[in-house]
Amino acid sequence: MNAPDYGADTGHAAGAAEGDDAPGQTRLRQLADEQAALRRVATLVARGAPADELFAAVPQEAGQLLHADQTAMIRYGSDGTSTVVASWRRTGEPVPPVGDRQRLGGENLTTIISRTRRPARIDSYADASGGPAVAAREAGFRAAAGAPVIVKGRLWGAMIAWTADEHPLPLDTEARLASFTDLVATAIANAQTARELRGLADTQAALRRLAILVARGEPPEAVFAAATGEALRYFGGGTARMIRYETDGTATLLANEGTTGPHVRVGDRWEGYPPAGLTATVRRTGRAARVDDYRDIPGGEPYLREGLRSAVALPIHVDGRLWGAIAVGSAQAPLPPDTEQRMTHFTDLVATAVANAQNRDSLEASRDELARLLAEQAALRRVATLVARGIDPAEVFSAVAEEVRRLLDADRAGIARFEHDGKSVVVLGGSGKDEDVVQWPAGTRVAVPGYAALGMVWRTGRPAQVNEDAWSGVSDAAADALRELGIRSTVASPIIVEGRLWGAVNAWTRQGPFPDGTADRMADFTELVATAVGNAESRAELAASRARIVAAADQARRRIERDLHDGTQQRLISLGLELRLAQSMVPADLAGLEAAIGKAADELTGVVEDLREIARGIHPVILSEGGLEPALRTLARRAAVPVELDVPALGRLPEPVEVAAYYAVSEALTNATRHAHASGVEVSAEVSGGTLRVCVRDDGAGGADPLGGSGLAGLKDRIEALGGTFSVHSPAGGGTTMSCELPVVTGTALPSAL
Repeated sequence: MNAPDYGADTGHAAGAAEGDDAPGQTRLRQLADEQAALRRVATLVARGAPADELFAAVPQEAGQLLHADQTAMIRYGSDGTSTVVASWRRTGEPVPPVGDRQRLGGENLTTIISRTRRPARIDSYADASGGPAVAAREAGFRAAAGAPVIVKGRLWGAMIAWTADEHPLPLDTEARLASFTDLVATAIANAQTARELRGLADTQAALRRLAILVARGEPPEAVFAAATGEALRYFGGGTARMIRYETDGTATLLANEGTTGPHVRVGDRWEGYPPAGLTATVRRTGRAARVDDYRDIPGGEPYLREGLRSAVALPIHVDGRLWGAIAVGSAQAPLPPDTEQRMTHFTDLVATAVANAQNRDSLEASRDELARLLAEQAALRRVATLVARGIDPAEVFSAVAEEVRRLLDADRAGIARFEHDGKSVVVLGGSGKDEDVVQWPAGTRVAVPGYAALGMVWRTGRPAQVNEDAWSGVSDAAADALRELGIRSTVASPIIVEGRLWGAVNAWTRQGPFPDGTADRMADFTELVATAVGNAESRAELAASRARIVAAADQARRRIERDLHDGTQQRLISLGLELRLAQSMVPADLAGLEAAIGKAADELTGVVEDLREIARGIHPVILSEGGLEPALRTLARRAAVPVELDVPALGRLPEPVEVAAYYAVSEALTNATRHAHASGVEVSAEVSGGTLRVCVRDDGAGGADPLGGSGLAGLKDRIEALGGTFSVHSPAGGGTTMSCELPVVTGTALPSAL
């Protein structure tokens, strides 16, 4: 398939020709144009095209398809504004241009969609108000329609089409725009997932670099500077600082990266803490602290002058006591909500470095802890590699369970998905240390008592550790099973997918209580599992969207075929009968009139036959009434070359599968006749193992290229949208073999355990 020419005004040309066609043919061409435009956009989404390329293509495709005078994609800001991120205009430059920012307010399409999160239209801008309405009137637009872009349940932006015509846009404009916004939302969600995965990988790389410094026994000062620099690079973007709390109530600045000032020189000792400073809060509470916006708190002026808007500080605990803190500040507000959790690994490594320097006698234990951290990072890297490759989530579940079991030295670890009521979970994968450890196959539903670690995760949404004393005095089946298995400690960490509690990574041991903090160590693994699930759901949503497009096209074909058969064709047949009756009533002395009427009746009969052929091409009646087997036999009889048919009894298959297979064979027979000049064709079809396999071979010239024509490319899109595969083998001079496989029972891209 050639790349679409986004500089050509194809939509206008198509609109100009509509008056020359029959209504059915016009509607069919409009539908074909719409599916072609959506297929081009879906192709950009599927191959992960850059945002600027996708954003430039979508307004033009939508504008040309809808015959609008201008289209634009806008993004809503958190500050109550909207910004044009891409636009297209039929003639001249778009108004307002890309990058234009308007404050929401008044009665205009941009504001209405932001307020309602639903498609909307304005049939007359005469009474509209607000900045966007003024810009629309100045550009000469009279009406508009738009649809929201919803990404992972949140309003991201909108797609809007304007017209300068006195008549409003067609009633289905919003629905047709929504087809494009669905694809845009999928692309944005995929890009966000990819950025999150890259951010996790970057953080792991920074931790590895820092861990190497600690492992080499570098001086603490070098570790402090490196940790502060890495924290600035991956979390702050404005400034990063590390301090040590002194016994006399003061604090010493050990490292500083980013913005500087007279009050932040390395080595200085602070006699008192600024009222708005986080270091005082961390010292007082021993816990992480944050400021989301210094403009909202008293005493924040020094930080604002330094160019900071938000900050996060984490305590550094050495040998169980509060030793110091590391803080990052940013010009953006606020910092991401997971900043504290991700920075915890930096403070752990700094604490290890300090402990190494202060306690030489415990060097071996520190090295063991460092080895644990390195082993944990290596395990995370292996799992992250699997996630980045986009493999089946079931394989990710098994890998995570095995990595967690080995890291924790647990008897068993597993992945489970919560049922809607939280009283049970579905096992998705697991790993046991020994053969005698109980194993639950994937898909097994297991009850979850409230006192177990999984039950606590369901109630709190946070990591949990529960030891044997929690069930020692309980008399129920679950407690009896725990005691019988000899389980002494359980841990679980939540898996959060797009803001909802989806499941948990869990582990148990018969050796004794897990060390404190074990549940927190599993948090990075749960993030990777969540990413794998989110990726799979995004792929499933894209596949479902493509399948809906194919189904909508087939339904439209059937409606058009039915309208032609039941309406136009019957009227033409009735008119032919009336002409024959009129011919029989012409007096004998008007032979010329009789001949003319007869000729008209003959021509009308020919038109009816042509109409029947058109209707059969749109959607053959025999396919709906008899199924795929008789439809293929009909194709073979009508083919212009001899066809050897091997089609055993197929029975009735799902309608989308029958339609896709029929058009695949029809297109292959057409290519064999018109292009390959074949002398014979073999067609075979069979159903086995829940899959329909179709193969068409000819002895023609070969050299067919699936990317060189819209017919084969359209077939490939249709079959892949149904979860099937499509291939063409066509060496020059060696004939052509087209084959495809379609699942008879359709499903989603996620494994059944999900």
